[in-house]
Amino acid sequence: MALIVQKFGGSSVADTASIRRVAGRIIATRNQGHQVVVVVSAMGDTTDELLDMAAELTTNPNSRELDILLTAGERISMSLLAMALTEMGAPASSYTGQQAGIHTDATYGHASITAMVPERIARAIKAGHIAVVAGFQGVNDNLDVTTLGRGGSDTTAVALAHALQADVCEIYTDVDGMFSADPRVVPSSHQLPAVRYEEALELAAHGAKILHTRAVEFARRYNVPLHVRSSFSDKEGTWISNQVAPPELAGIVPAAALNQEAKVEQPIISGIAHDKTQEKITVIGLPDEPGAAARMFEVVANAGAKIGMIVQNVGVSEPGRANISFTLPEADARRALEALTHAKDDLGYHELSDNSEIGILSLVGAGMRSHPWVSAKLFGALARTGVNISMISTSEIRISVVTGLDDLDVALRAVHTAFGLDAVGPEAIVYAGSGR
Repeated sequence: MALIVQKFGGSSVADTASIRRVAGRIIATRNQGHQVVVVVSAMGDTTDELLDMAAELTTNPNSRELDILLTAGERISMSLLAMALTEMGAPASSYTGQQAGIHTDATYGHASITAMVPERIARAIKAGHIAVVAGFQGVNDNLDVTTLGRGGSDTTAVALAHALQADVCEIYTDVDGMFSADPRVVPSSHQLPAVRYEEALELAAHGAKILHTRAVEFARRYNVPLHVRSSFSDKEGTWISNQVAPPELAGIVPAAALNQEAKVEQPIISGIAHDKTQEKITVIGLPDEPGAAARMFEVVANAGAKIGMIVQNVGVSEPGRANISFTLPEADARRALEALTHAKDDLGYHELSDNSEIGILSLVGAGMRSHPWVSAKLFGALARTGVNISMISTSEIRISVVTGLDDLDVALRAVHTAFGLDAVGPEAIVYAGSGR
């Protein structure tokens, strides 16, 4: 018998029929002799609908009140699912993040988990009940409700799995697992049977929508095995771990999938992520002197903007001056531009340029470490397709490039084919269309 944490996204619990289907799946796991804890997101587009209602009333909602509002979606899901489970003969109880013992800091809208004390969940498990927990939320030291940011239900599930010492955390979505590329853009993409934590983290951080980045970070830190799979089919999903499956997981976790280190040779490229939600800001004519870049990025950081890629060109506009370009999320761009504009005299630059029509393509694979031709093949594929790039960023297992937004889909398919990632067989199935 194993303890399994199952997380179901909004597309999996979009309506009452979906909730009944999910309840049946949970009961099937329980009937196999396993203990089950469930984490749920808000139904369908509930979170967006709540945000729209708030926008009709105010252009600047109080962050505390907004968190209280948004957590209502998950509370609806948890209680309905608990009712469905109980009606189908499986005793279940629902719990808010606070009731589940999830403690956070006071950063409304994007809180971080500071402690996990899931005493009530542990008691429910011991009593033979299925515990259904509202994802995406916790409570701070002032006993105010907080949210973990969009996609935070993944983080809730992984954190609970660690705190409860669960054997595996299953993330249910509307596709059969992680793919070599987004199947909505690249229908020929193939499912990945197993991925290392570091590769999953790079894919999640650079546009893959299946998993929340913070959830992967948490899983890697505490060695929580993840199984990403579809709630609409019984197919084996994608396993994320670097560990050999322990004996108690026999029959649950395929050891060959989890024992990544035992494989003779890793695939050169695991997958390609893309991101259409970034902007590029260029600071033109910044003094080319020690400390100038530090002062500029301090202004951006104080505006709460998260920097992605950075490129500096010295002496392009005029001697003694530099142009610095950087990418950041669209949601952060306005704040960064306003902050830089207000600090123009102090920073001494000439002007700002902003481009929202960009896309980022990221090639990810542990095999890059030992294959120096990867960069040449990537840029060759882009060149043959006529796609120009304006920025490049690398890590040990990733190469990211900035293209024009209109070129991104074409570039993604061309690079996918160039690296031999196209699947042979039927196209990937997207069951509900959201990717979560």
